Amino acid sequence: MTLQEAEAKVRELDEELEKLTQLTEHDLDTDAVRDELKKAKERVLKLAYQNLTSYDRVYLARKSTRPNVREYIENLFDNFFEQRGDRLYRDDGAIIGGIATFNGTPVTVIGNLKGRNLEENIKCNFGMANPEGYRKALRLMKQAEKFKRPIITFIDTSGAYPGIEAEKHGQAEAIARNLMEMCSLTVPIIAIVIGEGGSGGALALSVANRIWMLENAIYSILSPEGFATILWKDGSRAKEASELMKLTAADLLDLNVIDLIIQEPIGNLREHADVVYNQIRSHLVSELAVLSKMSERALLDQRYKKFRSIGDCSSL
Repeated sequence: MTLQEAEAKVRELDEELEKLTQLTEHDLDTDAVRDELKKAKERVLKLAYQNLTSYDRVYLARKSTRPNVREYIENLFDNFFEQRGDRLYRDDGAIIGGIATFNGTPVTVIGNLKGRNLEENIKCNFGMANPEGYRKALRLMKQAEKFKRPIITFIDTSGAYPGIEAEKHGQAEAIARNLMEMCSLTVPIIAIVIGEGGSGGALALSVANRIWMLENAIYSILSPEGFATILWKDGSRAKEASELMKLTAADLLDLNVIDLIIQEPIGNLREHADVVYNQIRSHLVSELAVLSKMSERALLDQRYKKFRSIGDCSSL
């Protein structure tokens, strides 16, 4: 059974459960049938999730039902104060950022924002930032450095916006400058890939001391469709391309690109998001305690060595 077939079956079972709810309102005893339907749902999901392919994880990473960065901010941080604009041109809704507190400690939080529906996605350009978004992010990161606040970024984008206007406004320069500046920031940086992590648009927020990924997130140089189009001139071979790209959390942990996998529950992530929030909260507590004790020089050295080791293929 494919993942999509399993989801269709789960929808059917959910519809049956909804019908039972209506019968319960009429004082009919449906507990036994309800239990069987719930067990059937669990069996279907368990079977579908036990052998996920790389392209299955691409599918899951892109699902609109995954929590977006606003939901992570609401559930992990207190007193979030959003800051807008790059102080050069305009505000970019594809990147959200500001100041918050985590366990009473001030932090700067930045992330790619995807909408929950079409209307929201149009406002945030489907999570694809223009140069102004990356310049806003850099402004907030430099502010964090000035006031000695740790930086936490959430990655969820298919890539930077590739439009003509973005190129005219210096898209490549904005991304490159973020990469350069993040290498020299003297505060702890933790990057968390919560959905798609695509191309330079993701890397522009990912030069960090620690990089974590959700179990069903992806992180790659470009989309599988783009990879297949370049390699074989055939975007329909995306499923095959995703296996070659090593874009899953397990692949990237093996390659030492990331440092930690956040385990996901089976099924609709939003329905069980507390499982993920609790893991992230626990890891943030321990990692921020470690990183905050490091000197500025040690933070810079650790970050430099981390990325130099990723680029070293001599042992492969």
